[in-house]
Amino acid sequence: MKVVLSRKGFDSQYGGMPSPVLPDGTLLSLPIPSKADTDRFVDLHWHGKSYYDLIHELKPDSKIKVSYTCHHDPDICAGAKARPQGWTPAFGQEKAALSHLRNQQVGVGDLFLFFGWFRMTELRDGKLAYVKGAPDLHVIYGYLQVGAVIDAPADVPAWLMAHPHVREERWQHPNAIYVASPALTFMPGLPGAACLPFADRRVLTKPGCRKRVWALPEFFRQIPITYNANAWTDEGFMSAAKGQEFVFEANAEAIEWIKDIIMIG
Repeated sequence: MKVVLSRKGFDSQYGGMPSPVLPDGTLLSLPIPSKADTDRFVDLHWHGKSYYDLIHELKPDSKIKVSYTCHHDPDICAGAKARPQGWTPAFGQEKAALSHLRNQQVGVGDLFLFFGWFRMTELRDGKLAYVKGAPDLHVIYGYLQVGAVIDAPADVPAWLMAHPHVREERWQHPNAIYVASPALTFMPGLPGAACLPFADRRVLTKPGCRKRVWALPEFFRQIPITYNANAWTDEGFMSAAKGQEFVFEANAEAIEWIKDIIMIG
């Protein structure tokens, strides 16, 4: 099974702030602003509050305006907005990043582990705020095992028509949508895609280090990860500063590591 460590959500360039670890442990990945898409930050919700409102509670001077649209992808959290009948979690990719996935032969049965930049938050005077002094962390916040790959507009089902990668202009260059399997093949009791709550075992960042320095298990020294050649330093595993999709072939030890990350509770 190929595994893709897939970096998503706000970063220093797009969004300019970390996604929040909410007080209840929710890892709320904030989708990057995008003029090419139709979902607005005000259209996406967590417990009745829009992403737009949450962003401006955390960063009152945010440049995100009420009219701004975003690239809501991967689309794996059912409760973010209203869903058509038959909706299934899905993730789209295009251009060079998709070419990389294709070159690595990522397809049905393979697994995306989505991670991003997060920081702890708390309620302060009834409003959401970052915890003072809380570190910046790379955290795995969700997963998707591929059940089908759609790479032509004629193959898009009706329930998927709202996905950002269905838009006509995206088919003018390499574009594909990875649809979740009904259940995990290696953990059949769990769905094929889901958002995950915060847990220490889902934090990639090594304690006390920059967020790019990961505390991967030692067995990863023997597993090549694309875009991360010669990544091991005296600090630990120094993840690539740029790039979206980091692919590796999972051995038995890696699969057990993944099961521990995904396990509920």
